[in-house]
Amino acid sequence: QVQLVESGGGLVQAGGSLRLSCAASRDMFSLNAMGWFRQAPGKQRELVARITRDGSTDYADSVKGRFTISRDSAKNTVYLQMNSLKPEDTAVYSCNVRYQFKDYWGQGSQVTVSS
Repeated sequence: QVQLVESGGGLVQAGGSLRLSCAASRDMFSLNAMGWFRQAPGKQRELVARITRDGSTDYADSVKGRFTISRDSAKNTVYLQMNSLKPEDTAVYSCNVRYQFKDYWGQGSQVTVSS
């Protein structure tokens, strides 16, 4: 099993920044890709950013150039730095990892961007 504990999130004005953290209970090198998803009210959950075990990253088109996913292997933690936030970024953000063919999720963090 893998436990994922998130921190960060909150309320910010448009143009502002926030950073989300996701601490994993397992050594990150034992895990495959870790990702951040988000779900806005009335919308489907979408992948925001992902980082693989070898450090490769990819992003949703809507956040490219504004969000950065990174990791600190010593702390088994993945971060999502969110800059130039827009009201349409408002959602519940959750970190995810697939381990031994099963998906594990963080508890979810509310990000609200006011206009």
